[in-house]
Amino acid sequence: MIKFDETHGHLQKSIESYQETVNRIHEQIVNKTGAGNDYLGWQDWPVNYDKEEFERIVALGEKLKDKAEVIVVCGIGGSYLGARAAIEMIQGLYPDNGHEVIFAGNTFSSTYLKQVLNHLKGKSVILNVISKSGTTTETALAFRILREYMEETYGKEECRERIIATTDKARGTLKALADKEGYQTFVIPDDIGGRYSVLTAVGLLPMALAGVDIRTVMAGFLKAYEELGTADLQKNTAYRYAVSRRILQDQGYNVEMFVTYEPQLAMLAEWWKQLLGESEGKEGKGILPDSATFSTDLHSLGQFIQEGNKVLYETVFTVKEPTLDMTVPNDPENSDNMNYLVGKSLDWVNKQAFRGTLEAHEVTGNVPNLIIEVPDMKEYTFGYMCYWFFIATAMTCYMLDINPFNQPGVEVYKKNMFKLLGKPE
Repeated sequence: MIKFDETHGHLQKSIESYQETVNRIHEQIVNKTGAGNDYLGWQDWPVNYDKEEFERIVALGEKLKDKAEVIVVCGIGGSYLGARAAIEMIQGLYPDNGHEVIFAGNTFSSTYLKQVLNHLKGKSVILNVISKSGTTTETALAFRILREYMEETYGKEECRERIIATTDKARGTLKALADKEGYQTFVIPDDIGGRYSVLTAVGLLPMALAGVDIRTVMAGFLKAYEELGTADLQKNTAYRYAVSRRILQDQGYNVEMFVTYEPQLAMLAEWWKQLLGESEGKEGKGILPDSATFSTDLHSLGQFIQEGNKVLYETVFTVKEPTLDMTVPNDPENSDNMNYLVGKSLDWVNKQAFRGTLEAHEVTGNVPNLIIEVPDMKEYTFGYMCYWFFIATAMTCYMLDINPFNQPGVEVYKKNMFKLLGKPE
């Protein structure tokens, strides 16, 4: 389903030489005995997910699809990145399905939120707020303002249909508010951290509201669980990727640039950056995750990649079949000298750009390249890909002897901010 090619990676050690280490860590993952094992619920989620809640999500998506002219997803970090990555990857940036999805609660920008409110006027809005505690500052502040708008626009009674909370199953300020106001609620599992939660209600509900076929997403998720249940490095491409990362860092590469050639994958890159950055960046360890969209960023970052300081390697995420394609038309006057491409598809041109860039960066520029290829950007592929990256992240982090599932450093800025805001102790 997902192909991985390390032959352009300039690896100075064989991936297979790590088989014994991978065997040991694989047992920790599947038996949930490694560091942070309280948050390994994603490992068997493809078979143990809440089926009753899933059917409620499907039903709600069907029920509200005619009301949901605009869907506002209010959350930050793992509470929005996965859903946005999924919706944009699967539907593209300008879908014509009648649903517009807006993301809020992920910034303190007054301009952004005010423009969102202005944009909502006169449109039919569904609001999904996502927060386990209900006290995440960016989300809680935006939700307070959005809830006021919703109540003024629709009244409290109708807001019981239009406001949906995804939160803790039993406690927290958001859960208490939702119970008090009569909002429908969905659960963030206790044993799955935010950046691993995209295929829980956290991501599945926004997807369903946006018209994504979440049954097919979960089918892909299950298939990956079945196929990646082996430690064999000859068979498990996710583990091959995980090991390649460690080999390249040992060779002195401390920056990984996740490269795509499709603009609709830009938010997938953002999701990947949180997944790897928050899981791996601790105890003075880890690789800095960066990203670029080619060929766009070849006109800005390309010079540095080609001839700059050799601190990075590229992980290129390629797609075999585009969502849509078209061919280059004929111009009888050939005024732009582009007639040599007449009849060629734009996707073919895009793939030649990839091949030319690979040779330029790897051969001429001496920049290692790892290549991940997926068949398409559809639901099944997205589900499969999520598990692929989850298990690769767990493996690559355990190889550093760190906990892949906590994020102690994130709390530092919050404490400083709360002090400056004058938050009561």
